[in-house]
Amino acid sequence: MGIEEDIKQGKKFENVYEKLVVNIMYTHGWIVDEQTKIFKPFGITAPQYNVLRILRGQYPDACTVNMIIDRMLDRMSNASRIVDRLENKGLVKRTVCKTDRRAKDVLITEKGLAILDEVDGSLKGWMKNLSNLSPEQAEALSNNLDSLRKAQ
Repeated sequence: MGIEEDIKQGKKFENVYEKLVVNIMYTHGWIVDEQTKIFKPFGITAPQYNVLRILRGQYPDACTVNMIIDRMLDRMSNASRIVDRLENKGLVKRTVCKTDRRAKDVLITEKGLAILDEVDGSLKGWMKNLSNLSPEQAEALSNNLDSLRKAQ
């Protein structure tokens, strides 16, 4: 099924670029919905998962909140609030930054690492559904999306 059928579009798109943008937006929503279903049993959201992955990438070193913000996929997310929620769940801990006492370092906990391992297993299972694309097609699509962002 194509994007026109998926969104029940009655008329043709103005051009292929309009169709592309609508398709990317629709596919983004589909991916977010699918991942939300995966994250829900673990009690985390997509932005929380993103922060945990950033922290795991730095582990055993800590990150500042500003470093997290620079690396987040969704720049509109409130990183400080996300870290607060993760801290309340025991998935991260904050300490005073050694180089700047006004800043806080954020470090993923063992519990946070364990949750990520479980979530990653579920995500790998879900990603097998993407195998209707060959590895070459997936790489080409990823490269095309990179090119699209470089157009600015």
